[in-house]
Amino acid sequence: MESNRTIWAEVDEQGRLVMPAEVASRYGLTPGARMRIEETGNNMRLHRASTHLAKIYIEPTNRCNITCRTCMRNIWDEKLGKMSEETFARILDGLQGISPKPLVFFGGLGEPLFHPKTVEMVERVKALGAPVELITNGILLNAERSRRLIDAGLDTLSVSLDGAKPESYEDVRLGAEMPRVIENIETFRSLRRHTFRPMPEIGINFVAMKRNVADLPDVLALARRLGARRFMVSNVLPYDAEMQKETLYTKSLIDIAYMPSQWLPRLNMPKMDIDDRTRDAFIGALRSGWNVTFAGNNLGGANDVCTFIESGSTTVGWDGSVCPCIPLMHTHTTFLRQRKRLVRRHVIGNLAERGLIDLWNDPGYVAYRERVQSFAFAPCSFCGGCDMVDSNEEDCLGNVFPACGGCLWAQALIQCP
Repeated sequence: MESNRTIWAEVDEQGRLVMPAEVASRYGLTPGARMRIEETGNNMRLHRASTHLAKIYIEPTNRCNITCRTCMRNIWDEKLGKMSEETFARILDGLQGISPKPLVFFGGLGEPLFHPKTVEMVERVKALGAPVELITNGILLNAERSRRLIDAGLDTLSVSLDGAKPESYEDVRLGAEMPRVIENIETFRSLRRHTFRPMPEIGINFVAMKRNVADLPDVLALARRLGARRFMVSNVLPYDAEMQKETLYTKSLIDIAYMPSQWLPRLNMPKMDIDDRTRDAFIGALRSGWNVTFAGNNLGGANDVCTFIESGSTTVGWDGSVCPCIPLMHTHTTFLRQRKRLVRRHVIGNLAERGLIDLWNDPGYVAYRERVQSFAFAPCSFCGGCDMVDSNEEDCLGNVFPACGGCLWAQALIQCP
């Protein structure tokens, strides 16, 4: 993840904003591109052009070598399989015609390294000049695979660690052994070339719930010891009643402090020491019914924002199906508050029938991305008071499938790398 940096632009004699070519290319700002601009106080937020493909999630397989309490596979009834050579070749064909090359992320609803050719896939994508990241549970990350991934030029390896101790980790990731995973990460780290900033970077992902959230500080310390440069925390998305009891965001769904900023009066908070003296007052201010800006960052600014659309992403399932995001790759049930909710998958098309760029530029898909970018959906996550929230078929504002108002990714509660 790149840190913030200052970029200078200028205005020409015709009043047009001129940006460095590198920046314009990175955000898809080509002649004729449409983009959305938001004014936020003294700032202006320029969204990525909706036609710019910047990231591709590839799901090599939806199979896995372990069973996790948090996994969607516990409740679904979908066909299991792995990506064929023909489907992957079509992805490569699509990548050939994109410049600059998008980030390719190997991950989905299965364990990427459970596919026998995933390391080879990484090698072939890197040979085209695309940046590549991969997420794994770490069990199959043996020394041979580690060497090949490093030699291929993998940019980031993320490993899921949902506990700091074997008993808490293995309580979530059934069938996994934490000492083996830690040993594999340490081996991977030791095999990297010894430079000031060794590559690939190591990332750690943590799914927070009631049963393991107390481990978070120790997992952070463990990640530092393992040389991790990135750490991502997500809430658990409950697919069954047992996981519904584990969620940590019941109040956040309805707390007025997190509602969209335009509805509320504004409160600006500075940085301060958060200790026994200030903790209760600080939390009370956050939940005071004001729209809170903390140290210049608006805490309500993450509401109604689709990170997949904002990052210029698309997904390719193991069977070649192209979908807008990971949540819409597979039909599944989940819970929004106490209501069971059916989320039906949304397939734009299949690579067996149409090319990747052809599907990306499909007029219906472009219009959908623009609609999600403006996020004019009903506030189902905050409201949740009618039967329409029980599926993503439609909402009370007249939006039809897929209606995204109940998506917890768009409320910054669930996160994907």
